[in-house]
Amino acid sequence: MDATDLAILRALEEDARLPYAEVGDRVGLAASSVHDRVRKLERAGVIRGYRADVDLERAGRPITAFVSLALRPESPSNLPALVAEFPLVQSCYSVAGDNSYVLVVRAPDTGALEDLLDALRGKLEVTTRSTIVLSTPFELRPIID
Repeated sequence: MDATDLAILRALEEDARLPYAEVGDRVGLAASSVHDRVRKLERAGVIRGYRADVDLERAGRPITAFVSLALRPESPSNLPALVAEFPLVQSCYSVAGDNSYVLVVRAPDTGALEDLLDALRGKLEVTTRSTIVLSTPFELRPIID
């Protein structure tokens, strides 16, 4: 990747719906050249996809929680696959430290979060530790500079 590829990524991180002509204006290339570079970045797996930025509170998921999972000897070995079966779990990270996984959970209310925690403990044979987010000063900001 060169500086132009990074500039294209920066523009797409800010707004993935930018027309190639506008990206080209920002990086000094013709729209067709931007198109070619974007396709190469997609094929290389640098650009994995395009998503809508959803306001989760307005979409009925105002509760965000980080849930740490500590494994026990009886915990299943295919834990990430089992975690993926829970629709309230948005992300699953394998981590180093006292816990083995950290989940990002988006729930409609605290009752649903409590039900999820009970289900995780029961199905996965894990110990959970939860942190509920009070506010989000920023999230998913562009990091390509």
